[in-house]
Amino acid sequence: MPNQIKDIRTFDETSFPYIFEQNVSVPLQSGKGPIRVNVYRPRDQAKSPVIVTYGPYGKDIPYEIFHPKSFSELPDEQKGPHSAWETPDPGYWTQHGYAVVRADEQGLGQSPGILDTMSRSTSEAFFDVVEWAAVQPWSTGKVGLLGVSYYGGSQWRVAARQPKGLAAIVPWEGMSDYYRDRCRQGGILSNGFIKFWWDRQVVTNQYGLPRGGRWGPDTIEGNLSDIELTANRNDQNVDNVNNKFRDDLYYASKEYHIGDIKVPLLSVANWGGICLHLRGNVQGWMWAGSDLKYLRFITGRHDLPFYQEAEVQRSFLDAFLKGEDREGWTTKGKLPAVDMVLRKGDVGFDNTEAEKTYHRRTENEWPIARTQYTKFHLTPEGGLEKSLSLESQRKLSYKALGTLENPQRLLFETTPFEAETEITGHIVAHLNVSISPFANNATIPSDLDLFLTLRHFSPSGKEVFYTGTAGDPVPLTKGWLRVSMRKIDPTHWKHRDYLPYRHYTSDHVQPVIIGEVYAVDVEIWPTNVVVEAGGKVVLEIASGDTQGADRFVHTSPIDRSKAKFEGLNHVHFGPALPNYITLPIIPPK
Repeated sequence: MPNQIKDIRTFDETSFPYIFEQNVSVPLQSGKGPIRVNVYRPRDQAKSPVIVTYGPYGKDIPYEIFHPKSFSELPDEQKGPHSAWETPDPGYWTQHGYAVVRADEQGLGQSPGILDTMSRSTSEAFFDVVEWAAVQPWSTGKVGLLGVSYYGGSQWRVAARQPKGLAAIVPWEGMSDYYRDRCRQGGILSNGFIKFWWDRQVVTNQYGLPRGGRWGPDTIEGNLSDIELTANRNDQNVDNVNNKFRDDLYYASKEYHIGDIKVPLLSVANWGGICLHLRGNVQGWMWAGSDLKYLRFITGRHDLPFYQEAEVQRSFLDAFLKGEDREGWTTKGKLPAVDMVLRKGDVGFDNTEAEKTYHRRTENEWPIARTQYTKFHLTPEGGLEKSLSLESQRKLSYKALGTLENPQRLLFETTPFEAETEITGHIVAHLNVSISPFANNATIPSDLDLFLTLRHFSPSGKEVFYTGTAGDPVPLTKGWLRVSMRKIDPTHWKHRDYLPYRHYTSDHVQPVIIGEVYAVDVEIWPTNVVVEAGGKVVLEIASGDTQGADRFVHTSPIDRSKAKFEGLNHVHFGPALPNYITLPIIPPK
């Protein structure tokens, strides 16, 4: 770094209900750093178990400034002078006997270094912070990880490295697969969210950035020049455009073996997180190597339930960090592995009180063992039928490169369900697709992007919307696939009939040629709904983002260029060309 690193740790034992140490320097094994952390710990305990968070949004930026509306809606006991976005509130947790260590990620806030979020180097620094927290004189030696969104997603990677002292993790709505969950869903670049997130919440907090009227305090060592700032960051807007495959060094460096996670695990997935976190929490739980692991489903905006359900978090962490097991978390089989919320009826969206009317149910496994995987066949007339016999070939066509403002799509709907029907679990759509150019157009398309959405309509014919990540109205769920990335590996240990496994590597790219029909299986993210008698579901096949995408759009003119995609997309029907969606129907217990 161009500026000399200083040590200006401050210590405050009297101003707050807890001891507050600011800008404590944590050394790194790499010799780079340090990572600077704030420590909040109970006054009346010589030693405490520790909750660690590590992330980009600024350990010193008050929640009230970062997101005033969200802060105003938090439970009163979760509001304090050191509340910060997506992280545990020190006031609440120190009151219950925990020390809280909140770290500025490398290259952000007060931590010098290269800004390279979610990278191998920053995960290694996180590892060092966990091990540091475990050996401090005020620590019992037991460390837990707790945080939502980014602060949930980063937990999977560090837990797989097995730092000493780590005793349990609670990844709350946090992706576990950087490529598939977040950056390139189905192989398609999710540029909209990456830009929103990077420009608004990350680069604005870079170490050495002149703050002025921006969030957060000035950097301890002073400002860096624009040239230095640029040299000290890896821009996700650039990196995710320039790298397409999981074997590109950019993505490969972020991979890890999720089976290496051995600590007790409580993974919390939100049914409404259909464009970012949902898949990662479910599959993270499925493949983690932990002997004691629990999967909990919730609804609501991504920010509020994390604070509203603090008692669930505390019960779990108390069991593994304090040895106080009030519920039975530490005894395998005593508690059901899965605790889920059932979405029945139309309660509206972004309404916490209304969503409390949803019932909960426990299961012993995921996917649910009694699932009846049921095919609903697409018909050329726009239906979804349990049985279908076609004697001739037909095709339905729609334009490529649809947009939110101008969607290009096909719709297929069930007849009204005769009886109440629960759909819970993983979904796959099997489609026969092709491409063709427009007449009198010089563009020859060479790829096809599929955007699938499952929608729910009430018996009255009204579409039912649910609460999305930012409080927006969302449908049941979505799925994506770039047809050139259609290749499946049925021999992979994660492959299931209900969950096709793709490597998304450069050697798996396959051609998409005009006139050829390709049979593809599209992974649609898991969902839950109880369809009432008279209700129906609709499958939407589109060539671009449609309602429910919100800021999670796939609109890069580089990744989805007219030169490669412009033309007509087709779905083919015939005796040897079946199209169907496999829905996970759950019979009553």
